[in-house]
Amino acid sequence: MIKIGHWAFVIGILLAVLAGFTEISGLPVILFILGLIAGFLNVTERESTPFLVAVIALLLIGVAGLQVGALTSIAVSILNNFIAFISAAGLIVALKQVLTTVRPS
Repeated sequence: MIKIGHWAFVIGILLAVLAGFTEISGLPVILFILGLIAGFLNVTERESTPFLVAVIALLLIGVAGLQVGALTSIAVSILNNFIAFISAAGLIVALKQVLTTVRPS
């Protein structure tokens, strides 16, 4: 299962970058699903906090980059794809962390 999660992460990153140069229909959905898989299979409970901090930083960088406005259409497309992928992984890890936190002892 770890191999599947690893490959989902690698493929998601590659698709996010490559799709900046071409149009792929349904790509945000594909990236979101790959992000869900990567977040579910790759991040352990011990890694949750550092991963979520990194996700927050990456999403802020992505959104800030989109707000600059001086980016090329390729860079904007890559950042949008990257945000779709990383946010899905962060969603799963955050939900797992919340469920772990509220679980009765």
